[in-house]
Amino acid sequence: MRIRVRQRPRSRRTALRAGVPLTTLALAVAGCGASVTPGATTTSLRDTAATQGTPTPGTASPTPSPTGTGTAQTTPMATATTCTDRTLAGMTTAQRVGQLFMGGINAAKPDQAQLRILRDNHVGSVMLTGRSSAGTAATRKVVDGFRGQADRVDGKQVGLLVATDQEGGKVQVLNGPGFSAMPNGVTQGKKSTTMLRAEAAMWAQQLKRAGVDLNLAPVADVVPASLGTRNIPIGSFQREYGNTPGPVTSHTGAFAAGFKQSGVMTTLKHFPGLGQVIGNTDTTANVVDSVTTGTSASLDPFKAGIQAGSPFVMVSSATYNKIDAQHIAAFSPTVIGQLLRGQMGFKGVVISDDIGNAVAVRSFTPAQRALNFTSAGGDMILTVRPDVIPAMAQAVQTKMGQDASYRAKIDDSVRRILDAKHNAGLLQCS
Repeated sequence: MRIRVRQRPRSRRTALRAGVPLTTLALAVAGCGASVTPGATTTSLRDTAATQGTPTPGTASPTPSPTGTGTAQTTPMATATTCTDRTLAGMTTAQRVGQLFMGGINAAKPDQAQLRILRDNHVGSVMLTGRSSAGTAATRKVVDGFRGQADRVDGKQVGLLVATDQEGGKVQVLNGPGFSAMPNGVTQGKKSTTMLRAEAAMWAQQLKRAGVDLNLAPVADVVPASLGTRNIPIGSFQREYGNTPGPVTSHTGAFAAGFKQSGVMTTLKHFPGLGQVIGNTDTTANVVDSVTTGTSASLDPFKAGIQAGSPFVMVSSATYNKIDAQHIAAFSPTVIGQLLRGQMGFKGVVISDDIGNAVAVRSFTPAQRALNFTSAGGDMILTVRPDVIPAMAQAVQTKMGQDASYRAKIDDSVRRILDAKHNAGLLQCS
């Protein structure tokens, strides 16, 4: 995600869900910005008993790559598919749709109305946003509050996936006691891959102690030296690891390997690259890349990370004229289906960049954004504004009821998301 920097049914019964009093959440949490426009919500029975404890998530111990810089994730055990399928079969349509969303909640100031939107729409993932200086212990209390409102299927909780933006430099959401001040990408890119991997493992341990499962990093965009800081989304904030594919490939690999070592998942972003653009899609419409093709060397960092097993890839909201001039990447079947899934063989979770508040998508209604992304092959919709989720979720549910092939596509997406959750220790099947 890019930034706006602020200066310093196995059975078909209705599944039960844990209902946590909002007052309890308010005490457990500390922040959520954006104003809320309540929308239509889906309904289900909820378990009125409070959840008795939440297991600490974590991935299986990784097998380091021979080079020490790979991003290989643990291969799912044979039981993963069984667990995923059992969970999926037990879900209502509303619960399945809810798994498609990652809603933003301010890490420092959670908001009760936003938490209610996430709960009522069965949202399966949360992104901690904004800036927090509360530290690891206080952040863990926030996260535990979120986890308490996760859905239940056949009496078992489907854990919330908790993510944040923790790249380093000006893009570090979580700070304070227990969190290191992470250097920016340019500085990280000057370190040896061995050192970067070790430091990344430490940063990941800090996130894990705070209850975070997924880092929306590393940045795999290659910003050419000729463009430099004129590249607003990446170069102007020194988020890139280098100006050529080589160092970006090696250092995104080292960063991801360190995080995997400590049991925190990572996300390659922003496919197919934001290094050749000028505008920032968060604040600018019609951002266009007229350079990148489906065989450009700037795709090498993504290709290497995918081959190593990256579990998530984030797709940008820019338009790539030489790949698909008719759609922004997040809405492009060519970018997602042909290039990312087909040519590069990515089998993990495709997550959007923010399509809740970004200027790049404001010409589309929230419903159109959700349908365009999922129809193109995307899996998880990231929105920093929870208030758009009801309209998005309703649109997806409606189309699922009208189009069997689309419903199958959504089930495939939910299955990928549940597989990722299983590997993170968030899915209970025994």
